[in-house]
Amino acid sequence: MIRSRRRLSGRLAARLTAVVLLSAAAGCSGTGGAPSVPVPSPPAAEAAACRTLHKALPKTVADLGRADPEPRSELTAGWGDGEIVLRCGVPRPAGMDDPQATAVEADGVNWMVEQRDSGPRFTATYREPYVEVTMGSRFAHDVTPLAQLAAAVAKTIPSSV
Repeated sequence: MIRSRRRLSGRLAARLTAVVLLSAAAGCSGTGGAPSVPVPSPPAAEAAACRTLHKALPKTVADLGRADPEPRSELTAGWGDGEIVLRCGVPRPAGMDDPQATAVEADGVNWMVEQRDSGPRFTATYREPYVEVTMGSRFAHDVTPLAQLAAAVAKTIPSSV
C-alpha cells in the first residue's frame, strides 16, 4: 500500500513533488537514440487492455513526437529519442509492497515513484495491468508527461480498487 501521495494536476503537473526533487540525481544525461526495451508478456486479458491503451496514447508528450522503441509492440510506446518510454503489462514492482513508497497523482491516476540515475520511473498504481513510464533525467523535476498520459491510462486501464 502506498501511503504518501501528492496531488499533481493541471498547472501543478509541471512541478515535481519535493520528495522527487530532493532525491533526483544530479548531472545525469538522457539516453539518446531510440532505445531497445524489453516487451512485457502479460496474460491475454491484460494484453488486450494494453493494446487499447496503445491506440489511445497521444502523438506528442512534453513536446516530443512519438518514436516507439524497438522491438515494435503494442505493449510499448515512446516519445523523443527514448526520453519517455511507456511499457504496459509489466509485473507488479516490488516497491509497491513498501509502505513507505512515494507516489504522486496526476490528473486522477496514481503513480509510484522510483528514482534512478538515468531519470525517474513511475508505475500506475490501483490499476491492472500495470503501466510503467520511464523518463530521462531532464524530467527529474517535471512530471508534466504523466498528466499528458493520464487521460489515456484512466480511459483504458481498469481500476483495481
